[in-house]
Amino acid sequence: MEPRFNMLDNEIGARFAKRFANASLVIAQSPLPKSTQELAALRASQINAWREASVFTEAEQAALALAEEGTRLADAHHGVSDETWAQVRKHYDDDQIAALVSLVAMINAANRLGVIVRQKGGSYEPGMFASMTS
Repeated sequence: MEPRFNMLDNEIGARFAKRFANASLVIAQSPLPKSTQELAALRASQINAWREASVFTEAEQAALALAEEGTRLADAHHGVSDETWAQVRKHYDDDQIAALVSLVAMINAANRLGVIVRQKGGSYEPGMFASMTS
C-alpha cells in the first residue's frame, strides 16, 4: 500500500502536524501514568485480546476498556458504557481522566489521519517536528 499524500511535505499539513504533536505533549506531561498512556494508545491503535490476559491491573483494564469503547464507535458500540466509566472513575482522578480521554481522542485522530493519507506506521523519527514553521 503506497502513501497517498505526505502531510509533512505540505505547509498546512506540516503546521497541523506540529500543533498536533504539541497537543500530545499536554497529555505526556499530565499526571496520568506513562504506562497507562502507552497501554491506552496501544489499545486504540491495535485491537487485541487484552481481556483474556492476566497481566493488567484493574486500573489498566479500566483504561483499556475506555480506549476500546471510545475507539470502536463504528462497531455497533454506543460509546463508553456506564460500567466502564464507573471503573475509570474508581481508579483515576479528574486530571488523569481528562488526560486519558484526551489521549484516546488524539490517538484516534492520528490513526484516522494515517489511514486517510496511507501513512506507513513507524515513519516518525524523534525530533522531526522541531524544525517545522509555526
